[in-house]
Amino acid sequence: MIYLSEKMPGISMTKMLKLLYLLDEFSIKKSGIPFFNLQYKVWKLGPVAQEIFVELKDKLFRFEKFITIKNTEKGTVICPKAEFCDDEFSDNDIDLLKDVSIEFFKTTGNQLILYTHRPNTPWRKSAEENRVYELFNQESINSTDFVIDMSCLISDDERKMGIYQQYTQEYQ
Repeated sequence: MIYLSEKMPGISMTKMLKLLYLLDEFSIKKSGIPFFNLQYKVWKLGPVAQEIFVELKDKLFRFEKFITIKNTEKGTVICPKAEFCDDEFSDNDIDLLKDVSIEFFKTTGNQLILYTHRPNTPWRKSAEENRVYELFNQESINSTDFVIDMSCLISDDERKMGIYQQYTQEYQ
C-alpha cells in the first residue's frame, strides 16, 4: 500500500482495494503464485479482501505504521506514512508493482469496479455461479461470503495450476 500510495497520491480506498486484487490476479496469471494470497469475496462493487477493507474502514492496526487514512470531500484516501522499502520484495514483485501502477495510474476506483466486472473475470464467474450477479444488479444485496476462485485464471495451464495449488495449500 505504501508503494501504490506513493505512486498515486490521494489514492481512494476503492482504487487501493481493487489494485491489491489486481496484483494477485496478474501475479497468478504470470507465474501461478499469488502476490498476497488474500481471500477475495464477491461483493457488489467487485472483489474485496474483507480483512483489508475492515481495517481501512474502521481503525488501522497492522498498517498504522505504514499508511494513514484521510477523509476528504472526494472520499476516503490513503496516504503513505513511511517510505516504501523493497527489502521484502523480489525483482519480479517490483516489476509487477510498477506494471500495475503504470497501467492503472489514471484509472478511477469506479472504472476499476467495471474492469473487475467484465465477462469471464473471476469476480463475474463467481457472481454468476453463485447466482448473485442479478441480485447485485437489482440492488437486493451488497455483499456475500462467497470466495472468488482465482484458479480459473490459469485453469488451462497445468504447470501454473500445480504451482498455484501447492502455494495456496502451503500458505493458507
